[in-house]
Amino acid sequence: MSSRRAIYFNPAAANENCVSPQIEGLTAFHQSFPNYAPTPLVQLPELAVELGVKTVLVKDESNRFGLPSFKVLGASWGCFRAIAAHLSLPATVSLDELSNRAKEASIVLTTASMGNHGRAVAFMARLIGIEARIFVPRSLNQWTRDLIAGEGARLVVVQGDYDQAVQKAVDETRVGQGVLLIQDTAFEGYEDVPTWIVEGYSTMMHEVQNDLAHLGLSGSVVITPAGVGSLAHAVAKHCKSQSTPMSVVVVEPDTAACISSSLTAGKPVTVQTSSTIMDGMDCGTVSSTAWPDLQRLVDACVTVSSYESHCAVQYLTSKSVAAGPCGGASLAALRQLAKSKEATSPLNKDSVVVLLSTEGAREYPVLKDVSVDDVVGLTQTLTQINSSNLTLSVTDGVGETEIANYLAAWFAHRGIEYHWIEKVAGRPSIVGVLRGSGGGKSLMFNGHTDTVSLSSYEADPLSGSIGTKNGKEIVFGRGCLDMKGGLAAGLAALAATKASGRVPRGDVIVAAVSDEEDASQGTQDIIEAGWRADAAVLPEPTQGVIFTAHKGFMWVEVDILGVAAHGSDPASGEDAILYAGSFLQALEKYQCQLPVDDLLGQASLHCGLIRGGEEPSSYPDNGVPHCPSPNGRVHPMLKEIAQQKPRFKYAEPRITMSRPTQKVAADHPFVQKAIACTSAVLGSNPAVKAGPFWTDAALLGAAGIPSIVYGPVGEGLHAKEEWVEVESLQQFEKVFTRLVHDFCY
Repeated sequence: MSSRRAIYFNPAAANENCVSPQIEGLTAFHQSFPNYAPTPLVQLPELAVELGVKTVLVKDESNRFGLPSFKVLGASWGCFRAIAAHLSLPATVSLDELSNRAKEASIVLTTASMGNHGRAVAFMARLIGIEARIFVPRSLNQWTRDLIAGEGARLVVVQGDYDQAVQKAVDETRVGQGVLLIQDTAFEGYEDVPTWIVEGYSTMMHEVQNDLAHLGLSGSVVITPAGVGSLAHAVAKHCKSQSTPMSVVVVEPDTAACISSSLTAGKPVTVQTSSTIMDGMDCGTVSSTAWPDLQRLVDACVTVSSYESHCAVQYLTSKSVAAGPCGGASLAALRQLAKSKEATSPLNKDSVVVLLSTEGAREYPVLKDVSVDDVVGLTQTLTQINSSNLTLSVTDGVGETEIANYLAAWFAHRGIEYHWIEKVAGRPSIVGVLRGSGGGKSLMFNGHTDTVSLSSYEADPLSGSIGTKNGKEIVFGRGCLDMKGGLAAGLAALAATKASGRVPRGDVIVAAVSDEEDASQGTQDIIEAGWRADAAVLPEPTQGVIFTAHKGFMWVEVDILGVAAHGSDPASGEDAILYAGSFLQALEKYQCQLPVDDLLGQASLHCGLIRGGEEPSSYPDNGVPHCPSPNGRVHPMLKEIAQQKPRFKYAEPRITMSRPTQKVAADHPFVQKAIACTSAVLGSNPAVKAGPFWTDAALLGAAGIPSIVYGPVGEGLHAKEEWVEVESLQQFEKVFTRLVHDFCY
């Protein structure tokens, strides 16, 4: 079985039909536009042979009235009818008369959009000669923003998602008279305009029907992209009103699967959305007017990833069909539908399939494939994403946003619940949850997504390439070992559990956290957000050893004070850096007296950083050692030095960071369970001991979550070359999958 989100099938839709009344004046309205012509219906015979169907055709909407999308069909009719209704004009009024009256009344059109709908409303406003105000979410790329503004609209960027942009557009209509909302999303009290927009799309379907008749074909399956569901609504009503009803397949992004989720739930549900290249389909709520018909008339609903849409765009481009990602989505859905073995699938060898390619070519980022399930492929993919820590070093890092977007899409592709946690801007963590049926123990895999700086890496730090080292197959790249390989093992175990089809009784959680390399912001954030589990594994690179304990630490910053003066004036100057030497000597002596723990061994300290002085020619007035110290001994030490050296002065020591120790008993049931699972998979017990480095396990332990640190084999932590063994990764995927099975079921 696959771990991806299942296709929704509705066998009952095959017997449904509806009456789709002819809209008076609609065809004449669109034909009155300058340069009207039906868009082409292109045959793809090679694709039909490949997929085992009779015919595949693409309705190419890359040029509609000079705009690269079908959206203008609905937006223009919606604008026309909304203005006419507001001014009490008949639906048969001419466009010229409507324009004159709209300008006299100072009508303003407003909407929220992810691109083509807003551009279409702006186009219509310009054609009529009135103002348009278009609200867009902050995630919309600059290129698309510029295209909307290029139609003469006033663009307003909302610091939120699409649904928040819709709310801002609604609020705009309450500000002044004559501001009309032209939104394709229906909600309570706002149904007329979305209905008119749906009516406008029917022109495209009539063109399809005419072209099929000219070709001597009878369409059997239509695949349509969907955002809020307006186009899908128009398509469904048209297809089910034919004398021989056609099957309707809806496609939407994995990351904005509001229709799929609603169909599965049997009621409208709002879903969280995340980054997608299918901008116009990035909608979290289905239209209330579309929903009843979609629930009844849609035969299947498929979700696709950005990468699958991109591959479809490439194929269409090779066949001279200019398509953007929303347009490519239909082909991506067809490919998934063709793979399905479901008896209820509307696809068969006699199918005549019409793909609606709803937008022309445009710029977009090529996102990585989220269908990867195996641990090695996931390690390579995660390593190829730059997630260097923003605050760790003097070298600029890029942060974790890109890798968080990938992981959000990875979870969404599988229909796995996920949560985006970003308490500090630019430092997001993602928590994915495979919900259990209840009554079982929950298990968390906690892995950090950030890496140290790329600048210290000798070759390509983002290669994620596979090579050999000491006769072993390995993955190279910054972070592959620390700790994207371990995180990938947890993800792969989650995917394997999902694909098994057996739902565990307890929840399986993967927390992909930010900032572990510096201040552990991510794990602190998920704990504060309330995430807990009965046990946790942190798959840090332990070389196959289970760490049940590790030291804590405290960072202390001390100001040793001097007096600034010219370097030639010792009577006035006090050298803070020389005085700091006395403190360092005291630290060296104290190191011999540090306590010894039975499990963790002797405590340690060092002076990791010292800062002071302005230039060689002056006495420095400040020297600041930064000392990872095991306890609060620093203050008494400074006091002793001051008693021995009256000119020695200092400010109160500051604890800049403090982290607890981590300890779980070796005979703890979870530790024993991990040992048993490893033995069952690998045939031998792993070593169990204390670890030499600090991890987020201490924070989880302090929150009451028994945690072990246990991860793959490799070398090069923070070094000029980093690698992780392929065999070790594969072993940990199996061990973690077994651990889920034995602990959560």
